[in-house]
Amino acid sequence: MRFLGIDYGTRRIGLAYGDELGIATPLPALIEAEPKQRREGLAAVVKQRRITELVIGFPYNMDGSVGFKAKEVEGFAESLKREFALPVHFIDERLTSHMAEAGLNQKQLREIRGQGIVDSRAAAIILQDYLDQRFPPALSGPEA
Repeated sequence: MRFLGIDYGTRRIGLAYGDELGIATPLPALIEAEPKQRREGLAAVVKQRRITELVIGFPYNMDGSVGFKAKEVEGFAESLKREFALPVHFIDERLTSHMAEAGLNQKQLREIRGQGIVDSRAAAIILQDYLDQRFPPALSGPEA
């Protein structure tokens, strides 16, 4: 099993890779100016990494409702299902960008935001949430 975590954005697409070992690792984000180029880059990653499942961050509103951005992500996911014929899973992405920015000062954020580093860190958080649900850690110690 090979999973690709995706933090979808209209300007950048953050990516992360994981497998049944249960560890999500950020990949370089797709930051090309043209959407077609980003889509081609995504297809190349899916092929090169032999991805078997896609995990996409779903942007619920803080109150749990579904807004415009969530509808956009649903459309993106549907197009991925058609193009790659792979299972697509949604994971609640509320606060993942905030978590991905944790530990970075404002100067660092300005310098790396355009490079997609925060987006790929967010994708890794999204994918890690999914992997933790799919492959829960085994208990050790007296409770096991």
